[in-house]
Amino acid sequence: MTVSIALAAGQSERSKSARPRRLGVAAFVLTSAIVGFSHCALADEGGVSFWVPGFFGSLAAAPQQPGWSLANIYYHTSVSAGADVARAREFTLNRVPANVTLDAKLNLNVNATGDLGFVIPTYVFATPVLGGQASVSLLAAYGVVGTSLAGTLSGVLTGPLGNNVPFARSDTISDTTWGFGDVAPVFQLRWNAGVHNYMTYIMGDIPVGAYQSDRLSNIGIGHSAIDVGGGYTYFNPQTGHEFSGVLGFTYNFKNTATQYQNGVDMHFDWGASQFLSKQVMVGLVGYVYKELGCDSGSGDRVGCFQSQVVGIGPQIGFLFPVGDMQGYLNLKAYGEFAAENRPSGWNTWVTFSISPPAPGAPPTTKPIVRKY
Repeated sequence: MTVSIALAAGQSERSKSARPRRLGVAAFVLTSAIVGFSHCALADEGGVSFWVPGFFGSLAAAPQQPGWSLANIYYHTSVSAGADVARAREFTLNRVPANVTLDAKLNLNVNATGDLGFVIPTYVFATPVLGGQASVSLLAAYGVVGTSLAGTLSGVLTGPLGNNVPFARSDTISDTTWGFGDVAPVFQLRWNAGVHNYMTYIMGDIPVGAYQSDRLSNIGIGHSAIDVGGGYTYFNPQTGHEFSGVLGFTYNFKNTATQYQNGVDMHFDWGASQFLSKQVMVGLVGYVYKELGCDSGSGDRVGCFQSQVVGIGPQIGFLFPVGDMQGYLNLKAYGEFAAENRPSGWNTWVTFSISPPAPGAPPTTKPIVRKY
């Protein structure tokens, strides 16, 4: 899961260099995770994947403070795709007869935008599990997705008896969907060894979001999925240098509404940052997403349809007190390229989270009264 964690305030620098610093704010920054986003905004079946690239970010494996934390995320994306994804959507929508094959010339394109809000409560256990720090989270989302498909599909239809029929159609269709997304539970374990931090996770998709197989825009993905992986974070509190990388793999179950099963997906999310002070960090984020296995199922009429995309962009974060808790505000953005069988474009994330303060951090914003 995308985790951005800000430095804890109130620690001395060189005097505590031998002791690893626990960080005060855990912000689950889903940069695209948005799990179950849009059937025309992401990969695999019709260009849609369970995993949203950029789900993990800076300090993904760093330790957190025990107790409850809450992240709220606003996510906006704007993507487009050409003939490959548009044709796949034509098949999914049953706008090409199921009992024929199509040798087509395509002049089609798909455009989609999405605005979603995410709520992610997390509980971090104080008691070690397998020598590490365990946490559980639950991701829920609500928002709107708008999609349009336009262009011309022409060619030759081959019927079941081998007869060829010329085929041509111009399509201009659009759809907007409001609703809830799928629910995604997450379990993580983290281990700390000085400036080195390690993490493993397992995440699932419960397909309860707004989804209809014959609709152009969806917020749910219409099938279950399991994603597992591990990550590493290098973080030196004295220099403020940080780098994180998380590698994961997704197994997709069959979509029973379309009889389509996505192949196994691989994704690598990374983040690099420099803390300019105890309250401000800047850096870069990025991801590589690639489908390793071919799509399958009786509903697959587009072949292997392996998808991929690469993204990179800037990030900035701010740490500040919120009553007895610590607040963290993070902004990051991705530009995408090298896309195949998948829409691409850009996306932005604004995350606000609150969590227990780190030991030694000022508990409130009240001024300290000193007697001389």
